[in-house]
Amino acid sequence: MADIGFENVLGALDNVDLGRPVGRIVSISNAKIVVSGLSHIAAMGDLVRIVTAHGTCRGEILALEGGEVSVLPDSPLEGMVLGARVILLGAATLAPDDSWIGSVVDPYGEAFGEGTRLPGMTRKRLTGVPLNPTRRRGLGPRLSTGLSVFNTLLPIVRGQRIGLFAGSGVGKSTILSLLAQNLTADIVVIAMVGERGREVRDFVERVLGPRGMARTIIVAATSDRSAALRRRCALAAMTVAEHFRDQGKHVLLMADSITRFADAHREIAVSCGEATGPGGYPASMSALITALSERAGPGVDGIGDITAIFTVLVAGSDMDEPVADILRGTLDGHVVLDRAIAERGRFPAIDVLRSVSRALPDAADESENALIGTARRLLGTYQRAELMIQSGLYSHGSDPAIDAAIVAWPKLDAFVGRREPKGVGDSFDALRACIEPANKRRASAADTRQP
Repeated sequence: MADIGFENVLGALDNVDLGRPVGRIVSISNAKIVVSGLSHIAAMGDLVRIVTAHGTCRGEILALEGGEVSVLPDSPLEGMVLGARVILLGAATLAPDDSWIGSVVDPYGEAFGEGTRLPGMTRKRLTGVPLNPTRRRGLGPRLSTGLSVFNTLLPIVRGQRIGLFAGSGVGKSTILSLLAQNLTADIVVIAMVGERGREVRDFVERVLGPRGMARTIIVAATSDRSAALRRRCALAAMTVAEHFRDQGKHVLLMADSITRFADAHREIAVSCGEATGPGGYPASMSALITALSERAGPGVDGIGDITAIFTVLVAGSDMDEPVADILRGTLDGHVVLDRAIAERGRFPAIDVLRSVSRALPDAADESENALIGTARRLLGTYQRAELMIQSGLYSHGSDPAIDAAIVAWPKLDAFVGRREPKGVGDSFDALRACIEPANKRRASAADTRQP
């Protein structure tokens, strides 16, 4: 963790106001409270501090109606009474600082657990504006990831935004940890949205470890926190990523998961009376997800880039459910994890044929693209013939393409789960070694068939 300097103290003092507007609670319902006395100065999305019988908690303004405002508290309603004071704090902002590197913070930028995290000098709104698309650079060079499949068949390039689509327990966290430790980047920012409480410490100490945390900031809002805080978690992580991007750095942003981010927004929208659509999600969810996604990506001249990995929880590998369908249409590629592959013991359980990197073909040269195309054809041929092969209905020699796929499949399957610490070049050498025996077998079969 970076040292705390005098400017951090100034940033903290700058956030202290000697006087703030105060309202009073006039109504308490199942999920929100209604406050009078603030409607003439409050704005949508402003934060408030609520005085309760057990202390204080924060809340977010959701609606303005006449002389009253509706507030969604960040904690349960127990201890709140009519007439209690509600202090207006102003717009939801965050002041990221370099001293946060190596630590875990909440969506307010405060220490998650022990210790203190002082703010930086510049406060940024959580609902940042995407960069001007006409001034953005194109996608950058291919990145070394530490995993052979991402070095070759599904390349990740600087400034790319990809989605990781998986059910629970299929190995998503393992992939995130490997990329966080090995993918080429200056800073890693991870949003843990709605995770179980024990998983935060486990991810920090066991999954990432000291090596991974040395360049990482984690923004966490566990599953027991309010919907407003869980929704704010992803927005805060993006704001932190933008802070370092504006310094000219390459930032790897990981948001786990966008599904829980959307679920939190659904809870808030329903409490505001917004109508729901497919999957019970409100129409505003699409704009929220796309706006978050568009804030990542390549930068403009003078600043860095944000390479983003967004995870989506898909029940039963349903890629057409609302959150997955919306996000897939805005990204530069998607990676699908399959439970059946995980159950037979191959990790990462990536279904290569259902996964796409839109960085291709530009991310590879002509010979590398040829290797990638051959590998995908062999995998596709084996998949189409797998039922015949496994049931013993296929006779060797009937089809040279299937014979070649049978030879290549075990090696290619192992290759997808291979870790490659040396770099992209070694990954392509390993891929070539998987394919060449199958090509020779097919060529030999074709020569035999010639009259």
